[in-house]
Amino acid sequence: MARYKRNEAREWGRANLRGVCNTISPCYSGDLKRLNEKGIRHDVRLEIEYGFAGTLLVSEVNVTVEEYGQFFAWADDEAKGRLLLIHHASFNNLEENIEAVRQAERHGGELVLLSYPPNMYAESPQDIYDYTKAFCDATSLAVMLFPVPLWGFDRVHESDLDARLLRRLIDDCPNIAAIKAEGGMPSFMHWVECHRLFAKEVVVSNPLEKDMIPLAQLAPIQFSATSNAEYFGPMIPRIFKLLQEGNFDEATRLYWQTNPARRANAATSAYMAQTNFLHRMMWKYQGWLNGFNGGPLRRPTMRLNDATMKTLRNALAQSGIKPTDSHDREFFVGRNPV
Repeated sequence: MARYKRNEAREWGRANLRGVCNTISPCYSGDLKRLNEKGIRHDVRLEIEYGFAGTLLVSEVNVTVEEYGQFFAWADDEAKGRLLLIHHASFNNLEENIEAVRQAERHGGELVLLSYPPNMYAESPQDIYDYTKAFCDATSLAVMLFPVPLWGFDRVHESDLDARLLRRLIDDCPNIAAIKAEGGMPSFMHWVECHRLFAKEVVVSNPLEKDMIPLAQLAPIQFSATSNAEYFGPMIPRIFKLLQEGNFDEATRLYWQTNPARRANAATSAYMAQTNFLHRMMWKYQGWLNGFNGGPLRRPTMRLNDATMKTLRNALAQSGIKPTDSHDREFFVGRNPV
């Protein structure tokens, strides 16, 4: 149960959406027929140990609505209020996303990251408005809007979610509490625009540490959510804390120290321009290198090869972050197999 009422979501967000949030994908049994409770609980504990403020419980994998509810329930029970649990509204259509958000409402979810279905072909701002408002009206939870090129909305506006559309939605949906501003990537212009226009009303998140670390030295950033910060272990929460304290010299030193990992992450993500879909198995491997559970994913999933794994592993060592000594074959089993 959220700690606020629907009409208090924005006020709650400004007061409570702080820190770095990464992602956890579901863990599965070895035969892939059920979820792996031990693996999920292990990942939640490590999130807290590493200093993450919250995590996105990823639904953009092969998981049913019912299984996702179980995933949420175990995460909530393990976190016991110590970790912001973010619902991933990334199911097949509006109806299924509304069904799924009910699970989050019941099991400790306090923020929703709103995605758009892959079969949605928006041709006007009104199309995007209608879907977004219908979802927001259907939930009592705070919602984080997500302008990003993944949706194909650049056919409507180059920023993916036009500032005029965002203005309408903020005015009409009182539970919109945040914007994850990645529109028009790789430029960070949309983040600047959203910060300039909306930061006094809603929280404007910069989830990409490569941009967040320099920009936070020029403008206040209270929330960095959500991305694969688990690749850096506890480093990004550490740097974020330095930024909040105004220790820009040390934050900048660590930025350059970790740049080999940053370059490797960019190089192994080059597929994105063609697929418009995140490599969740690779993100799971990035976390496993730093102690997270890892383990198998159901099909359909992208695959990992040795070249990618070696690139990511070696770059961590070059960045002063010690990866696991475990052989890469063990990633596909996981640290807590069932």
